[in-house]
Amino acid sequence: MALVAPVFPGTTRVGFVGLGVMGSPMCGHLLAAGYSVTVFTRTANKAEALLQRGAVWAPSAAAVAAASDVLCLMAGYPADVEALADEALPEMRAGSILVDFTSSSPALARHIAAGCRARGCHSVDAPVTGGDVGAREARLAILCGGEAEAFAALQPLLRLLGTPHHLGAAGSGQSAKLANQVVIASTMVGLCEGLLFAHEAGLDVDNWLAAVRKGAAGSRSMELYAPRLRGRDFGPGFFVKHFIKDLRLVLEECTRSRLSLPGVALAHSLYQAVLAQREGAGGELGTQALLLALEALNCRQTPEAVAHPKPVAG
Repeated sequence: MALVAPVFPGTTRVGFVGLGVMGSPMCGHLLAAGYSVTVFTRTANKAEALLQRGAVWAPSAAAVAAASDVLCLMAGYPADVEALADEALPEMRAGSILVDFTSSSPALARHIAAGCRARGCHSVDAPVTGGDVGAREARLAILCGGEAEAFAALQPLLRLLGTPHHLGAAGSGQSAKLANQVVIASTMVGLCEGLLFAHEAGLDVDNWLAAVRKGAAGSRSMELYAPRLRGRDFGPGFFVKHFIKDLRLVLEECTRSRLSLPGVALAHSLYQAVLAQREGAGGELGTQALLLALEALNCRQTPEAVAHPKPVAG
């Protein structure tokens, strides 16, 4: 296999496929650092702001791969990742690196790694956590699996996006992200249930949040999502439809390994209820919209919905 070339602004050609809520700001950080970036996304107008900043448009993922030393993917679902990798791999040159930032399947990450090795190139599965705020502020946790040499070479690029961590061989990054989603699922259930309980108990909910956020109940999820919940802002930082995908992947891995995680199963069921809301458009909401499922389950709607109505973004 060809050696991994050093990755530096001004010399390394970067490709970025997928410019949604997360991918667009991540790509923007690379442009700002001086990388030459070629982009493609299925919805072309999502690339306009980046093109104005100097990114180069390509007509397909294959064309991006042909123009890149490091190819970054940020897609929605494992099937999307697989299709993009199948399209891109024949165009990748020996020694180049495929970096998949998508939350996907550990088995697929291992499959892509094998395909890269067969072509003399490298791969790193690097799903991220931190949501839209972390992407915009370059404070993502980047959970990486794959060759240590490729991970080391990518440091100048990955550190522009947040803090990279190497968890092990191919697929380890995806397994780490799924474990992260297990924690977030239960945390979000607890946060939304706590807010609903505090309201029903007649507490000043903002005062309650101020009292508990620095104690054991406090969390990054509370810091990020409690203000959105209080403002009835259910716009996506991370889409419900993508979180359901992640929880389904967790449950599939549990089936494979004969592991029982009832908290994940409960969260998955509640998010399925969110998916069905808003005339079937609940999947386009952010994960904090779990509150809507709990309100519906209890035939409640907190007064903030009337006092502080806010349209859903996206």
